[in-house]
Amino acid sequence: MATDTADTVDGALVAEIAAQLPDASTDEAAAIAVAVGAHLTDRKRAAAAAAAAAAAAGGESWDGKEWSFSERVEGTQKRHVRVREEAPTDPWSAAGRTDRM
Repeated sequence: MATDTADTVDGALVAEIAAQLPDASTDEAAAIAVAVGAHLTDRKRAAAAAAAAAAAAGGESWDGKEWSFSERVEGTQKRHVRVREEAPTDPWSAAGRTDRM
């Protein structure tokens, strides 16, 4: 069964994990590679679902813009804010609410 797992995972990834963890067997390295791959796949699916939900809602989202807005607030107000998902996407409206961020 462990051999089947190693066959379904990229051999180069298993070899790299095995090299980084000298105490790990090939089967253990394959299990780690499968877990990491599943985690990355889940993150990609979650991001795609969030983008689809934002597109379906017809509104804009903060995806990719929250850092620039946060930096702008930090530069002008000399404090760090975290832009929340429910913050208005219109920069003027969001700027008026930075005291609550």
